[in-house]
Amino acid sequence: MAATVIAPPPVRHPLRTRPFRLLFAGRVLSLTGDAVIPAALALAVLEATGSTGALALVLGCAMVPKLLLLPVGGVLADRFDARAIALGMDLVRCASQLLVGLQLLGGSPTLWLIATASAVGGAAGAFAMPTASPLVRGTVAEAVLHRANAAMGIAHSATRVGGPALAGALVLTVGPALAFVLDAASFAVSAALLAVLRIDKMPVPHRPFLTDLRQGWREVRSRDWYWTSLVAHSAWNGAAAVLMTLGPAIALDRLGGAGAWVLLLQVGAVGLLAGSLLADRLSPSRPVLTANLALASYALPLLLLAAGAPAWAVIGAYGLAQAGLGFLTPVWDTAVQRAVPEQVLARVVSYDSLLSFAAMPVGYALAPLAAEAWGPGVPLVVAAVLVGGSCLATALVPGVRSLR
Repeated sequence: MAATVIAPPPVRHPLRTRPFRLLFAGRVLSLTGDAVIPAALALAVLEATGSTGALALVLGCAMVPKLLLLPVGGVLADRFDARAIALGMDLVRCASQLLVGLQLLGGSPTLWLIATASAVGGAAGAFAMPTASPLVRGTVAEAVLHRANAAMGIAHSATRVGGPALAGALVLTVGPALAFVLDAASFAVSAALLAVLRIDKMPVPHRPFLTDLRQGWREVRSRDWYWTSLVAHSAWNGAAAVLMTLGPAIALDRLGGAGAWVLLLQVGAVGLLAGSLLADRLSPSRPVLTANLALASYALPLLLLAAGAPAWAVIGAYGLAQAGLGFLTPVWDTAVQRAVPEQVLARVVSYDSLLSFAAMPVGYALAPLAAEAWGPGVPLVVAAVLVGGSCLATALVPGVRSLR
């Protein structure tokens, strides 16, 4: 008599499991809250000081602690409970945003308090960011890891699409103060969801802090596909900073005004969402190679903008380039989560974020200087060559080609 073959149970979408639903819901809430803050922050600072320099100071106060503390956050997320760290940082960000909101409601906001709250929020973000990959990996099965990351990518892209509209509606109807209060509420609810979440955690032996830090960097350097891709991703972020710095002025001068720039940003957000949706449907056999080649498309809008192309061409190219980013993010996250041991995952991811963020201030600083010296076309072309060349060059790396 033939043996009976019992088919394995069907693989369920990760959103059908309670732990990932809790994590996903909290992520959507915090992303939506964060999408509201840039517009509210700009209005609050300009209302309090009337100075764009003050706004730059506040933004810098948020960025610098995040850059400095990201590796520390990676060590802590590996050494301790990533869920508890993420929960605590949600509560810290809730308190900082609520403090700003209450100050604005009182009608006499002070710059130093807003700057301090931004610095605290940036520091909390540095500790929270490295927990994202361990939390996803700890809440879903290996078979649905890619779909879980795709769902996270879709949530991020969707909030990028709807966030500006929501921010405008809130600022115009209830004012920037209540926008900060609502953002604080989103972090509070996210913390409540994390409080009931339970994930698997692999115990990690405690070693000196610097030893843990060096081990994370060794894990980065030991994978040629990882560190070479980080070089390309850093070039992408630097190029994005160049475009965001020079693009608005070019749009006002040659593309038809502020409306063209707003349309470009919205088309980019839609492209980001489309790329995330595509990543949910595709699972490329060579994930890192495919994703890096898609990221090289960012050279196209830079070159078209430098060449004086019509607005429709630049806007379309930017939407395509953002679709490449939307596709890369979940594909890259899944590849990293599968290839890097769980006990060092947060440290490895923190170096990824550090290098990516560090390239952006460089682009912000150098682009205006180069444009003043040689015209905007030169920094745009240089950025295009760097991002396109570095992303395409990863195809020459054996580890990038062989990783499946």
